[in-house]
Amino acid sequence: MIIQSRRVWIAGQFIEAQIEFENRKITNIYPYDEKKAQIDYGSNRIVPGFIDIHTHGYDRWDTNDGTPDGLRHWMKEIPYEGVTGICPTTITQSHEVLSNALKNVAAVVEEGYEGAEILGIHFEGPYLDQKYKGAQPEQYCIAPNVEEFKQYQEDANGLIKVITMACEHDKNFALAQYCASHGILVSQGHSSATYEQAVMAVAHGARSMTHVFNGMTPFHHRNPGLTGAAMRIRDIYGEVICDGNHSNINALNTFFMTKGRDHVLLVSDSLMAKGCPVGSKFLFGGNEIEVYPDGSAHLTSTKGLAGSTLRINKGLQLLVEQAGVPFDYALNACTLNPARALRIDDRKGKICTGYDADLVVLDNNYDVIQTYARGAACK
Repeated sequence: MIIQSRRVWIAGQFIEAQIEFENRKITNIYPYDEKKAQIDYGSNRIVPGFIDIHTHGYDRWDTNDGTPDGLRHWMKEIPYEGVTGICPTTITQSHEVLSNALKNVAAVVEEGYEGAEILGIHFEGPYLDQKYKGAQPEQYCIAPNVEEFKQYQEDANGLIKVITMACEHDKNFALAQYCASHGILVSQGHSSATYEQAVMAVAHGARSMTHVFNGMTPFHHRNPGLTGAAMRIRDIYGEVICDGNHSNINALNTFFMTKGRDHVLLVSDSLMAKGCPVGSKFLFGGNEIEVYPDGSAHLTSTKGLAGSTLRINKGLQLLVEQAGVPFDYALNACTLNPARALRIDDRKGKICTGYDADLVVLDNNYDVIQTYARGAACK
């Protein structure tokens, strides 16, 4: 299969090129019109497939539901927004619910599915701070426990690749060190950590921050907090929900321009409400949430933000067209940077020979014309 466009994102720039792929891999890159192309996308942009490492669900299905049909439906549908790889994300719940959710993802991966690739599981909670728990159910937020986590990882068949935790409650940073030594991305989030505690967590293996600005100690010029640490420590990753609701577009610009092009992660933090009409209500971690007209999801009890319904292609558009973030910074945040964070950038995150044929064709309005997930046309 050969496709071509006058705008293909290669080596950090758009060039006229052809992409040849077969057996799930990019096999060659040619100058535009050198070979006979099966599809010519004209001046529409071809960029690497999007990677979302923090996403709870879609179309009435949540990772914690633990049902294989729901997960398979999600993977089959999500390429419609250009996503070719995700980390299904849990929410704090009872040990039984979490164990079942992990086993379900592991079973689907083993048995097979279509669409976007499951790159691992993001284990958000239960090791969270109760003050900054957000929509996570307080009764299940507990202190980190290495032995318990080992059991969760066994249930997941080794698929937990990201963990969000409040490292200030991790005695002697035992779980942070264990996860880091086993190749798991430790992300500080839902945390009351001081700036100094955040730095110590990094010293013990933490490499990321979860949805920066949300669920963490805020920035103050005399007390930088976890938010200040996310901006100051530039060689660790920082997730950010780019829907314009969780963070003002000017705050997004500030974070991207402070952090640079290589360490921001655009995430959706989407809930099962994603893809559902305004006014829809669901239970999330045992709490009722409602979809608002701006696409955000709120707890009906407190009206507090609970998550988003963001589509990654529209997050990219908001960053570039509204927040004034340079295109390469914004695109890296949903392609190359998450691939690096997961340590799979030897096969994902850019358009290059030998890499997975994960490709997205975007029009000028950032709408998805076509997605190729490991070479398979998904739309």
